[in-house]
Amino acid sequence: MSRSLDILLAEDHAELAETTGAYLEACGHHVDYAPDGLVAVHLAVTETYDVMVLDVMLPGMDGLKVCERLRKDARIATPVIMLTARDRLEDKLTGFDAGADDYLVKPFDMPELVARIEALARRAEGLTRRYQVADLVLDADTAEVTRDGVPIALSRTAFRLLELLLREHPGIVSRRTIERDLWDGEPPHSDALRSHIYNLRQALDRPFAQHIVTTVPGRGYCLRFPDDQPASD
Repeated sequence: MSRSLDILLAEDHAELAETTGAYLEACGHHVDYAPDGLVAVHLAVTETYDVMVLDVMLPGMDGLKVCERLRKDARIATPVIMLTARDRLEDKLTGFDAGADDYLVKPFDMPELVARIEALARRAEGLTRRYQVADLVLDADTAEVTRDGVPIALSRTAFRLLELLLREHPGIVSRRTIERDLWDGEPPHSDALRSHIYNLRQALDRPFAQHIVTTVPGRGYCLRFPDDQPASD
């Protein structure tokens, strides 16, 4: 990546934090360090970062709660990568539901962490449009989503997914197209798209009577509103 990124690294393991921070800085990025969840929240709301890297098992407030508080209370949409030793799908779904955009299992290779950080930053820079269909509004300039006037908290990846579905509405977006747009064709794990679709439904559909996130078997996904004509490719 051509420019230097401002990164928040929240990791209570001092040696790992020092090693990771040094590697990121050697790659040309600036790193602020938080040894616990409370410091991470303070830094996140008082400073501006391109990407935040949060360990799940932080003292004071764990990484999941940190992420959830930043998304729902502080309305901060900065991309988040969760670091954890847990690799079960249930744990990953919990992380995505809290608002994480990516999930990296320990032990990890430093080049992979840097690649994921830079990829998230590139995608975040591309959010420059505003969409409205029926009662659903996505404003990429402010990183805000509302439905029927109700604010909807989304992770950065879910935000990008919703933007793509809105951009192609009422058409159907194939799984291949989504994976190419969100992850350059290489999702972080085989269940990544399914996880984000699930979380998008939890955020956009569950609180409302009309469900709009639709799976079209064998073809992909789309948004369907009551007044829509049948979706097409």
